[in-house]
Order: sequence, then C-alpha cells, then structure tokens
Amino acid sequence: MSRRKEQKDLALIKQVELILDSCTLELTAVDEVWPNLYIGNIAVAQNKKTLSKLGITHILNAAHSKQGSIGDQRFYGDAYVYCGIPAEDSDHFDLSQYFKPAADFIHKGLKKDHGKVLVHCIMGVSRSATLALAYLMLHHRLTLHDALRHVVQKRAIYPNRNFLMLLHKLSEQLAFKRRLCPLL
Repeated sequence: MSRRKEQKDLALIKQVELILDSCTLELTAVDEVWPNLYIGNIAVAQNKKTLSKLGITHILNAAHSKQGSIGDQRFYGDAYVYCGIPAEDSDHFDLSQYFKPAADFIHKGLKKDHGKVLVHCIMGVSRSATLALAYLMLHHRLTLHDALRHVVQKRAIYPNRNFLMLLHKLSEQLAFKRRLCPLL
C-alpha cells in the first residue's frame, strides 16, 4: 500500500472515530438501533426470558463458536431463527465476507410479521455493530457516516479499525455502483 493511500485511509478512520467518540451513551446490554433491530451482548442473547420480553424472533450471532458463546439453533429451538457467524474481533479478520449474508438475514427477519432481530457478539460493540451498520448501508442506502451517526444516537458502539476500513470500502463500492446505476 502506498504511503499516500495509507495516510488517506488513516484520516478517514480518524474522521469515523470522531463520530464514534461523539456518543455520550453508556454501554447497556441491548438497544434498539433501528425499528425492530437490536444490538446486544452475549448475556442478552442467552437469556430466553429477556428475548421473549423484547419480542425477538431472529438472532444473528457474530461470535458463533467463540468462547462464551453457546448459541446455536439447538439452543434456541423453534422459538427463534438463528444465524451464526464465526467472526473474530481482530485486525486481520475479513468480516466483509459476511456483510451481504448478514444483511440479508436481518432484512428477511425484519420483513416477517412482527419480526425483531437481535444482532449480538460478546460485548455488542464491534462485530455485531459492524454487521448492523453493513445492513443499514446495504438495505437502507445509508452512507457509512449516516449509519454511524444514527446508531451512536441509540447505542455505544466501537468497531475496531479493521472493521471500520471494511465498512469504508463497502461505502465506496456502494457509492460507485449507485453512480453507475442510481436505482441501486
């Protein structure tokens, strides 16, 4: 990567981090960040009483098969539709490979009658937030900045820099496609 590109990327990340830093909310177990779309932590995801109280119908686990994450379809039974993504919260994990499948799962869950979707990881701050942001960008045509501004009004999130770069690339790709074909 050229030095100039590296500096530009770092400047973009710092700009995005300013939006994240503008959040004045305390981190809670679960928050509704878009109508019927929730981001939460593992404790909420494993508490069936809380899930029922919230009316959750679909669960997207962004920390599937990670230590402390016991959820799978057997755990939830017929009460919830489950999707697990074995993501790592690291500087090297390519979460972008799951952006479209996760966004489609969320979209499908929200389109069901009374559908409510919980996206979670361990803390509900990085992996799950990244997938929720990708959903807003892919299905609601929000830019990365607009998606971030919206979500930080509802929940304290902080995707890692790697995930922020992946979301930035997604934002650029979507903007390019929409310039070519405004209907997208």
